[in-house]
Amino acid sequence: MEKLINDFSLGLFFWQFLIFVGLIFLLKKFAWKPILDAVNEREEGIRNALLSAENAKKEMQNLKSDNEKLLAEARLERDTMMKEAREIKEKMINDAKAEAQTAGQKMIEQAKASIESEKNAALAELKAQVSTLSLDIAEKLLKDELSNKEAQTKLVEKMLGDVKLN
Repeated sequence: MEKLINDFSLGLFFWQFLIFVGLIFLLKKFAWKPILDAVNEREEGIRNALLSAENAKKEMQNLKSDNEKLLAEARLERDTMMKEAREIKEKMINDAKAEAQTAGQKMIEQAKASIESEKNAALAELKAQVSTLSLDIAEKLLKDELSNKEAQTKLVEKMLGDVKLN
């Protein structure tokens, strides 16, 4: 240290100080401003990137909540549609049952009417046969015993007793 103090030169110090000040002036004028501009630009870019990341995060949360709302609405709509489908199915089944019962009743009534008409036709045929049979009996009676009235009455009663009506 002593050697530095002994070798100190005022002229050398002045020139070094002048070069140092000149160097700082040149750096400030030409280098310092572009360096600060680059640092500020980078800082602004980082700030913008952070803001857009934050905005993207908020937008993702909004989209997520919108998706959940849409999903809930879709579920509600699906449940409503399923309920309506069940109601329509039950209505169709009930309508088909009612229609089948109505058709069955009509078929039963038609069958009863058919049976009744066939019964009436059979009774009419039976009456026709009875009348034909009665005429045949009367004819036979007339042929066999035209003169004997008591024998005719017995014969008619016997033949009527033989014929059974349902």
